[in-house]
Amino acid sequence: MPADADEPLRTDGERLQKVLAAAGVASRRASEILIDAGRVTVNGSVVREQGTRVDPATDLVAVDGVPVQIDTSRRYVMLNKPTGIVTSLKDDRGRPDLTRFTDRFEERLFNVGRLDTDTSGLLLLTNDGDLAHVLAHPSFGVEKTYVALVTGRVAPRTLATLTAGIELEDGPIAADRARLMPGGSRSDATLLEVTLHSGRNRIVRRMLESVGHPVQELVRRRFGPLPLGALPLGATRDLTKDELGALLALARAAAPERG
Repeated sequence: MPADADEPLRTDGERLQKVLAAAGVASRRASEILIDAGRVTVNGSVVREQGTRVDPATDLVAVDGVPVQIDTSRRYVMLNKPTGIVTSLKDDRGRPDLTRFTDRFEERLFNVGRLDTDTSGLLLLTNDGDLAHVLAHPSFGVEKTYVALVTGRVAPRTLATLTAGIELEDGPIAADRARLMPGGSRSDATLLEVTLHSGRNRIVRRMLESVGHPVQELVRRRFGPLPLGALPLGATRDLTKDELGALLALARAAAPERG
C-alpha cells in the first residue's frame, strides 16, 4: 500500500535516495527518479516522498519488487570450497579451515551451513546472521544441488527410488530431483545430479551408498538461487546485485511478515 501522505516523516535515519546510492542501486539522482516513479518500497509500502528517511539496519527496501540490502556493513561472499578444508573457523584437530578464505576480508565472515571435508563446491560466507539462520535452518527448505561421481552404472529405477524416498538410520529421506548427467554414464561409474533441501549430515553420500552407489567425488553446484558457475576452486567473489536480491527475497519470504 502507498505510504499515507498525512503521516509525518521520520526524522531519524538516512535519506532513502542516499542509502539506495550507497547500496549500488543507482546514482542519488537516478534513485530520486525511481522514488518519484513509485518503484521503491519500504517495509512493503510504496514511497514517493523524497524526504523519506530509513534505518539501513532494520528497514526492508525493494526496487521493482526486488529486495535491496541497504545496510552496507553486510557482506555476502561465494566460495568454491576445495576438498580437505574443514567447514569451520577453527578446527580443534588443527586441520585446514575456512580462515584461509575469511581472513581475506575486513568483515568477520562465517559460513552458512556446512560442506563435508571431502566435498567441494559452493559455500556462502556472510556476516548477516538473520539471513544465515533462514538459509541454514532445515525448516525453511532451501534447495541444494550436487553433482556426484558414483561407483557403478546407475539405472533409471534407482533415480526413481531416490526421489520416491528411502529409509536411513536417522529417518526417511527423498531427493527433490535426481538425474543422470549427459554423457556421464560408464560401465564402472556414473555422473549424476541430485537436488534436495535436507541439511542432514553427509546426506547425499549416505543416500547414494544406500542404493548401492558409493560416492567417489561430490560437488555442490547450487545453493538456493545461487549457482557456482565458473568460479575457480579455492576462489571467492562477492555476490552480484541480482544474486543478492534473489537471496534476500528467499529469506524475506521465509521470515515472519513485518508488523
